[in-house]
Amino acid sequence: MLIYWFLKYLSLGPLFKVVFRPRCEGLENVPLEGPAIIASNHLSYMDWLFTPLFINRKMTFVAKAEYFTTPGIKGWLQKTFFSSVGQVPIDRSGASAAEGALKSARRVLSEGELFGIYPEGTRSHDGKLYRGKTGVARLALETGVPVIPCAVIGTDVVAPPGKKFGRVTQPTVKFGKPLDFSRYQGMENDRYILRSITDEIMYEIMMLSGQEYVDKYATKAKEESNRAKLDARRAAREAEKQQRVSDTPKAS
Repeated sequence: MLIYWFLKYLSLGPLFKVVFRPRCEGLENVPLEGPAIIASNHLSYMDWLFTPLFINRKMTFVAKAEYFTTPGIKGWLQKTFFSSVGQVPIDRSGASAAEGALKSARRVLSEGELFGIYPEGTRSHDGKLYRGKTGVARLALETGVPVIPCAVIGTDVVAPPGKKFGRVTQPTVKFGKPLDFSRYQGMENDRYILRSITDEIMYEIMMLSGQEYVDKYATKAKEESNRAKLDARRAAREAEKQQRVSDTPKAS
């Protein structure tokens, strides 16, 4: 815990604020105490570094279990770093990674802390906002805590998809008003209710971020995009081949 506050207030935090001059809106919507879920869009691998900068509380995300279980010096360094910056491993005792993430989240919320989640499940590959997975809704109903919609803007310029670093810009973090879903208490197994809650959360994130919304899961959209790029490259190679054939002088 001491390392977390050291990095936030004396090391990484001040460095980020000096270099990037990030802005924040709606900080008053984040409770000063008690558990809450902060549900955000996901543009860059740096989102989880910028979002907690303005919150005077610890904010926790889940990370791949491999970051905490890799052997050797590299594994020790990974575990130390990710633990220090407020990340916890996915609980692998469940039947799936998704259930394991929810178990870890429940534990964090039961301790009265803030838990950060990306309902899209993965980073956006093109800057658009994609359909949310219903785990965030299930978590909200099972724990009874409020959901605070959040939007990060500009982090995909700092660290674009597929690159370690892009260019310096001024990211913005926006926090919306807390969403209360207590009216659906006891309905966490109703898939229609879970979808309705998730869609409401994603709508609020869209309004904060200004992103174009696509009613499709991000993983599927990525697969389709990669397939289209592959097909385009194949078509280009075939066209180039045909051009070489047509340009070859014919024997008289």
